[in-house]
Amino acid sequence: MKAHTSETQSTITPEKALNFLKEGNQRFVNNLKANRDLLEQVNATREGQWPFAVVLSCIDSRTSAELIFDQGLGDVFSIRIAGNFVNQDILGSMEFGCNVAGSKLVVVLGHTKCGALKGGLDAAKIEGMGMDNLNHLIGHFNPIINSIIKDDEERSSANADLLERLNQHNVKNAIEEIRKQSSTLKKLEEEGKIKIVGANYDVETGVVTWL
Repeated sequence: MKAHTSETQSTITPEKALNFLKEGNQRFVNNLKANRDLLEQVNATREGQWPFAVVLSCIDSRTSAELIFDQGLGDVFSIRIAGNFVNQDILGSMEFGCNVAGSKLVVVLGHTKCGALKGGLDAAKIEGMGMDNLNHLIGHFNPIINSIIKDDEERSSANADLLERLNQHNVKNAIEEIRKQSSTLKKLEEEGKIKIVGANYDVETGVVTWL
């Protein structure tokens, strides 16, 4: 499988880009990796890159987009931050990926058993550990937690149902924030030049479910 070129990228639609990732995850879960010469792809991309997708995922060591979607060098822009939320710098990276470098798809990829989201649910415990920057990070999830937690529900990472609801809502919230905070990406989506979609990766099975 060859690295993408400007010519092949130009023929890719948002729908085709999404199918590339769906097909790649099917190969991944069936242990049928595409045949790639990565050193050849290094050589093919030495003058430039033409990725077809931007994937925002968590830093979790089990959620590498290139692996779970079976992609090679030069195929995807991979943005990673604990809890896969967006901020201005991440939005700028997405705008570069789509509006400058020509990617056709933005994926917000959450995952089951997310440690960052667990930290958000156990914020009181984390705050006692004296990690100011981590406290700031997990604070991003408070508004979502407060909006979905039930009156009689335990706020704890041990509450598996709440954790998974938070995961799903966190992905949807990130998509809403992309559209709200980036007029560039919203316009590209409205013009049909890109798609912005959400997905969830199951760390137990390797399967990606599209939301």
